[in-house]
Amino acid sequence: MKVQQQGDSMAEDPQRNFRSAYYEKVGFRGVEEKKSLEILLKENPLDVEKLSTFSQRFPLPSMYRIHVWKVLLGILPPHSDSHSLVGGYRREQYQDVLEALEVMRFVHMATPQTQVYLRMFQLESQVLPRRSDTTPPDEEDEDFLSIARAMEEIVEDSVDCYWLIKCFVNQFNNKFGDSIPHLPKSLEHYLSVEEPRLLNHLKNTGALAMLPYSLWFRRCFAGCLPESSLQRVWDKVISGSCKILVFVAVEILLSYKIVVMGTSRPEGVVNILCNMPQENTDAIVTKAIDLWHKYCGTPMHSV
Repeated sequence: MKVQQQGDSMAEDPQRNFRSAYYEKVGFRGVEEKKSLEILLKENPLDVEKLSTFSQRFPLPSMYRIHVWKVLLGILPPHSDSHSLVGGYRREQYQDVLEALEVMRFVHMATPQTQVYLRMFQLESQVLPRRSDTTPPDEEDEDFLSIARAMEEIVEDSVDCYWLIKCFVNQFNNKFGDSIPHLPKSLEHYLSVEEPRLLNHLKNTGALAMLPYSLWFRRCFAGCLPESSLQRVWDKVISGSCKILVFVAVEILLSYKIVVMGTSRPEGVVNILCNMPQENTDAIVTKAIDLWHKYCGTPMHSV
């Protein structure tokens, strides 16, 4: 795969740049990107690295998003001719695990679907608690349930939904588990560059240590952003970047700077950030992705 940085040969194609600028001006942003993705999806086997690079650079078209996620998360193999067979195996495994939980009376008809997903995940991870254990879900379980509730809004099919939740959580923990504790420090660094006055205010009021880091960095903004905005962030996480989470947090703070600067109690700041209005989140995510590209570069691929 050819990976080019900004300013390389693709950037020098004036005809392409003119077309892209025209498409964007008349409201067809992403027309060429959609065509590029369709070419990638026709390859057999699929080039997972190219699909990752595409997902890092562009928002995935909604009609292809779930399919690309499944390939990137390893739910479907690169060989397209095996997709139907493997999809059947995934469905059978889902049914087997679900039936086992029903036999053990861990789940029943009235169990909320996200709780079913949690029990299935626990059984497959060999951490299913005793049925007599009535302790409430721990923090890790709550993180899982938040991601599950959000995924349920994005994905209609329950089998696909479970596999996506399971593989998203596993990949996130395995790939980024060691990085997560360092993200608050990273947030502090980029905020000091973008808006030092705001950072000083957060430090002086004691709010910096109380920011909703778990909501932002462990739940990947599930329960914070509406699904229409959230899935654009998850495109980047699933394709290999947890750093995007830092820039979404930075942009949220910048967007609510005036209100936050006018609040002296740390609890008040946290309350504002945990109960954000849902109207302008698309703009926040767009700015966050731009900021992420600004600091981390923009990978470009040749189709």
